[in-house]
Amino acid sequence: MSEFGVNEYPRTRPGSQPDYACEAYRSSIRRAPAQPLVRLPQTLSELTGPVYGHNPLGPSDHDLTVHFAAPPQGERIIVAGRVLDEDGRGVPNALVEVWQANAAGRYRHTRDNHPAPLDPNFLGAGRTITDSAGNYRFVTIKPGAYPWRNHHNAWRPAHIHFSLFGSAFVTRLVTQMYFPNDPLMPLDPVLQSIPDEEARERLVSRFDLSLTEPEWALGYRFDIVLRGRRATPFEDDPR
Repeated sequence: MSEFGVNEYPRTRPGSQPDYACEAYRSSIRRAPAQPLVRLPQTLSELTGPVYGHNPLGPSDHDLTVHFAAPPQGERIIVAGRVLDEDGRGVPNALVEVWQANAAGRYRHTRDNHPAPLDPNFLGAGRTITDSAGNYRFVTIKPGAYPWRNHHNAWRPAHIHFSLFGSAFVTRLVTQMYFPNDPLMPLDPVLQSIPDEEARERLVSRFDLSLTEPEWALGYRFDIVLRGRRATPFEDDPR
């Protein structure tokens, strides 16, 4: 309980979340706090509202491959899983958003000047709402690796960005999902900014034959734990 008489969200275990300042991850140095953080109690408004606002979801918002007349280039995949609380219970009605590069490793964004081809049939963003058991599902294209100029010959592993909204706007959490056996992961300062190896592994999806659809798409499972000792590492976690 906090001093305001409401329950606090459980704090995460030290080392299981990214460091604010990671020397190898250069841009984190400039945006990391210079002084020790002051832990503020969570108030009733933070725990109960206001809720996130969004436009009504369309029937195909979860499918990133059907936004245009022609299908996008690349390997079609299914990414699915559950959003869970610290006790392993599914979190219903959570807004899950994703964004990613295309199969060539290029984002559909004006600031991305990587000389890889843009795919005119791939928007690179989608969203869905978890069901009563916390399940979500996306259909998309496996993203490519891309250079990012953090250091000499720096390449980011293939990844998908996830954003989750709970019952209150302050509960927005952002993370990244990686793919198994990617040789770039041990070289990536973003992933390696998480001190705990076991926590880093929680950002790696796993191939799932039960999600795979014959002659159509491979399936990857990525469960997201919001709080507790087994919490998924998140960006800018308010420790």
